[in-house]
Amino acid sequence: MENLAIVATQVAILFALMGVGFVGRKIKMFNESLTKGLVDILILIVTPCLIVHVFQRPYDHAKLTSLALAFAIAIAAHLLAIALAAIFIRSNNKNTLVVLKTATVFSNAGFMGIPLEQAVLGDEGVFFGVVYVVVFNLFMWSWGLWQMGGKPNYRQMLINPGTVGLAFGLPLFFFSVKLPQVIGKPVEMMASLNTPIAMIVIGYYLAGAKFAAILKMPAAWAAAAIRLLGYPLLIVGMFWMWGESFDRMMKLAIVTAASAPVAAMVTMFAAKYNRDVDVSVGLVSASTLMSIVTMPFVIALAMAVLNG
Repeated sequence: MENLAIVATQVAILFALMGVGFVGRKIKMFNESLTKGLVDILILIVTPCLIVHVFQRPYDHAKLTSLALAFAIAIAAHLLAIALAAIFIRSNNKNTLVVLKTATVFSNAGFMGIPLEQAVLGDEGVFFGVVYVVVFNLFMWSWGLWQMGGKPNYRQMLINPGTVGLAFGLPLFFFSVKLPQVIGKPVEMMASLNTPIAMIVIGYYLAGAKFAAILKMPAAWAAAAIRLLGYPLLIVGMFWMWGESFDRMMKLAIVTAASAPVAAMVTMFAAKYNRDVDVSVGLVSASTLMSIVTMPFVIALAMAVLNG
């Protein structure tokens, strides 16, 4: 119960920050242009700074080993999600089917997962959580793009804010290099913007959400159920069966990322490739709202049963 209360409190704080974006849209303080600008700042500047910041730590061989293991597990986890989507998601409409499958596979590990990892697990959790985001990009710009009807974008797979952040952060960690304060402090300050900006952006889009497209669609509810509960609980179960083989913080970070709601990029791809945009918007919005209940439950369960 204590773990549940801790995580639920942190999730409630995040949703309070979302309220800023929600109200800002309703009173017309925020508009689409401003929000897109915030998204660009978040993705192109804040995310790399956050990664560099969490890698500002003395080299630890055990942590490096766990980091490599986290990368392999994140790949396996995405393959598991793809398998679950192939087995359980059905629709006679191809445009809807590809949206449902990608929504099942891809979590909002960056915008929602990392802020929660920061709040509940601290920098140690983000240290492992960013690996899940890197793997997310690898799959999103390959399998996800292919599902939606585009051609895999190998450049975007390999060169994105996550991999750029790792390219700078990993050598600093490996050689135990501490950035001078004139650089390190601005990087830290930019990193601290990740949670408020991400939550404001999510709140803004929630204010314009429409749920009609999914309310009477069992397949959409199945996709949401797998994304929010089935998939992350399966990962918790697998970690539990493996016992104390892995770093506990690494396991909790991966579970947190896996338990996040549907990724906003599903809607971006659906719009670009003329898929079922209404269903994608409904799933992103509905799963985000439902995650206020499901994420605390999944993460608290993981904290209770996973040792390391």
